[in-house]
Amino acid sequence: MKLMLKIWRQEGPGKKGALVAYPMDDVSPDMSFLELLDTLNEQLIGKGEVPVAFDHDCREGICGSCGFMISGEAHGPAKLTTTCQLFMRHFKDGDTIIAEPFRSRAFPIIKDLVVDRSSLDKIVQAGGFISARTGSSPDANAMLIPKNKADRAMDAAACIGCGACVAACPNGSAMLFTAAKISHLGLLPQGQPERHQRALRMVNKMDELGFGACSNHGECEAVCPKGITIDFIARMNRDYMRASTTETMEPVKRV
Repeated sequence: MKLMLKIWRQEGPGKKGALVAYPMDDVSPDMSFLELLDTLNEQLIGKGEVPVAFDHDCREGICGSCGFMISGEAHGPAKLTTTCQLFMRHFKDGDTIIAEPFRSRAFPIIKDLVVDRSSLDKIVQAGGFISARTGSSPDANAMLIPKNKADRAMDAAACIGCGACVAACPNGSAMLFTAAKISHLGLLPQGQPERHQRALRMVNKMDELGFGACSNHGECEAVCPKGITIDFIARMNRDYMRASTTETMEPVKRV
């Protein structure tokens, strides 16, 4: 395959960036998008040029590090797929592919395709914990949990924190991410003591960090590589509304 890659190049925060075109020949359909970037970087290094900076880690679709925009879509055109698991067979010979970093006020660009997603960590740190001591690992059936709730908690816990939902949302909202992180604890017995405090803290932190509000476009659900649905946002809103009228912001306890 022959492809034309147009990649956003930016030396650093506050620097002026631009799309730079790179023709790619002999592209294997079995390459992942990150392997394509690896090949490009080998060519650039061979020419004495600066390689393209991009995030990656596990390359197995479970860490969330690899996200960026591919031809206008977070993680690219394939559904339920991370960038590292997007293979070139999804494209046609001669295609032009544009790779850009996630665009969000809460995700400042560090370099090229790399953005600072530490704001997502700050949301989790604001309240995504439980104070109940769990001790050593209990037997799987020691605490009875209805299967439907266990399944829903696992659905929410599938969130890998890639930020695609934020990048796809026209408002730059992190509601789907925050709702997933709140719900996977709030659906389980161990998460009940701080359930409403957690919702209050995490949503307030999300607002503080400059994320936008949800207006039910549904783009977040459409691009989520783990298929997390906006039902969790509705659940979070219910918890937040209750917490807003019954809870006070207490100091976070670390145990």
